[in-house]
Amino acid sequence: MTGFGAPVVVTRGDTQSPLVVLLHGRGSHEGDIIGLADALPGTLSYAAVRAPIAENGGFAWFANRGIGRPVPESLRATMDWFRSWLDEVAPPGRPVHLVGFSGGAAFAGGLLLDDPARYAGAAILYGTLPFDAGVPTTPARLAGVPVFVAHGAHDRVIPRELLDRTWSYVTNESGAAATVRLDPVGHGIAPAALEGLAAWLAG
Repeated sequence: MTGFGAPVVVTRGDTQSPLVVLLHGRGSHEGDIIGLADALPGTLSYAAVRAPIAENGGFAWFANRGIGRPVPESLRATMDWFRSWLDEVAPPGRPVHLVGFSGGAAFAGGLLLDDPARYAGAAILYGTLPFDAGVPTTPARLAGVPVFVAHGAHDRVIPRELLDRTWSYVTNESGAAATVRLDPVGHGIAPAALEGLAAWLAG
């Protein structure tokens, strides 16, 4: 249907606990982000998925029109591919949290906006929601859904306009149950943000 192969996945934990799906950044791979599981609650299961588009020695979740701006048709194709995998490994009834970094944050945001009821929550780490990319960003779209946002005050990778728009949407018109933090770092996960993420997942 999409032309993508079967997902490459690294897992930690059992197959019954609530699942946390870790989504790496652009040009990276699943092996880089699975290490986050070491700092997150051991009572959860983790799956780090490799993005399906090979790019510059790594992998990407979608084709870009610019940094943080997915091509809508590309995002739709990869989201459909991801959902085919997810619905097999985590059938309805097993809670799923998405945790995405950078490009993986935009992908996590796209999945959540596309079907908010499917997920127990999502963490948007040092990235933007995929605005103007074919997924709804209407008022109250994420009403009551737990969303964790961590941004770096000195991030020079993701356009500031998109970071600010994400922060505003999540904390205001989306209706999400938002937990947000701005740390004095660039485009990388601050230790305090990782601790905050662990507490959010534990809660």
